[in-house]
Amino acid sequence: MFHPQKTVAAAAAAAARELKTLSRPAGDFDASRYFRGERNFAFLNTGTVPMRTLARSICLAQREQWTVDDAVRFADALMPNRYLEVKSVGLEVLAGFRKEFRPSLLARCKTWLARDYSANWATTDAMCGIVIGPLLLKHPALVPQLRAWAGHKNMWVRRASIVGLLKPMRVGRTIDQVYATARRLHPDRNDLIHKAVGWALRDAGKIDPVRLERYLRANVGVIPRTTFRYAIERFSPRLRKELLALSPKR
Repeated sequence: MFHPQKTVAAAAAAAARELKTLSRPAGDFDASRYFRGERNFAFLNTGTVPMRTLARSICLAQREQWTVDDAVRFADALMPNRYLEVKSVGLEVLAGFRKEFRPSLLARCKTWLARDYSANWATTDAMCGIVIGPLLLKHPALVPQLRAWAGHKNMWVRRASIVGLLKPMRVGRTIDQVYATARRLHPDRNDLIHKAVGWALRDAGKIDPVRLERYLRANVGVIPRTTFRYAIERFSPRLRKELLALSPKR
């Protein structure tokens, strides 16, 4: 059980210490096998369940004395940490204050991404799923700001420009922006961007499969093959084969 701390800094330090006590040898659970070519972070190998259990315990312990600003400062303290699980606890605790999210949080998320604090696809996608997505649902006027992210020099900002749109798209919003952002990202050379765009297009196809098929046929010459493969995953085997035959092998 996490005990209440007097300051945000003390809570962040205590959380990092607690996570280290939960660490396991890589042989028991080697998280690194899910990451290829991402080197600027490390693992405690705590596993997802213990990490989230700790985050919930922190929320319960600090809820009476913290505001959303305190939760943002808590995440601020943990995001630069090199361990993925420490970053994750920072985001999970912040997500516990989602009902109090304010528009200014979007700029803070962009800063974390641009400074490479996310450092990997899992932390970036978690930020999109539990912080940026709920923030856009609460403050839909923020959605257009993600358009500019697609042209950012930082890969994690570019990935978030489309992954951050998924949660509002799933409730009937932002689908047009998903397609517009996908077009901007197709020339990107990074495979992690290709996969993110394919994932987003696949989810767009759940809403309107006819539109996705039309889009893929019209843009087959510019869509990276990895993106194309991800995008067609939920089509019938016959249609997948037909569409994949159109995609250049590059």
